[in-house]
Amino acid sequence: MTRINLLPWRERQRKELQRQFASVAAGAAILMGAIILYVHLHMASLIEAQTSRNEFLEKEIALVESKIKEIKTLEDEKQKLLTRMDVIQELQTRRPEIVHLFDEFVRHVPEGVYLTGIEQSGTTIKITGVAQSNATVSSFMRNLDESEWLADPRLEVIEANLKDRIRTSIFTLHVNQTTPIGDADEETLDEEI
Repeated sequence: MTRINLLPWRERQRKELQRQFASVAAGAAILMGAIILYVHLHMASLIEAQTSRNEFLEKEIALVESKIKEIKTLEDEKQKLLTRMDVIQELQTRRPEIVHLFDEFVRHVPEGVYLTGIEQSGTTIKITGVAQSNATVSSFMRNLDESEWLADPRLEVIEANLKDRIRTSIFTLHVNQTTPIGDADEETLDEEI
């Protein structure tokens, strides 16, 4: 006998296709949700890692900036010390010059001239004193001009003074300090050594 299926096969096939479609759609939705969740978690971990790197870099930058400030203060202190050392070195090299200057004054002050003050500013020396006459002041200036250590005397002020019927001249003059050629060569040699 032949069997005939009278059930609507198309309807069953349609239901089967709908069921398959629903399962594929549900599977795709679940897979898509899992992918979105994974991407979200992965991005969150990347952002957190980058944030921690940024914080680390900011701390390191702050540390380096503090070291730079410290280096600048050390460089300033170094520059101050170098300046002091230069001043001390200059004073050390010029120390014997004062002996020569006083020796020159002793040799070149004529009789009748009395020095009351000597001030030095750089290489310029200001000399104040009292002389018996203007001629002795002129003689003193000529003697200073002949000196190896002193040059270019310039008279600033000369005043006549009458005290106890004795006439004197109060003078102020400026003279430049020089270094003789032989001594300059010795200083150069000392500095090279």
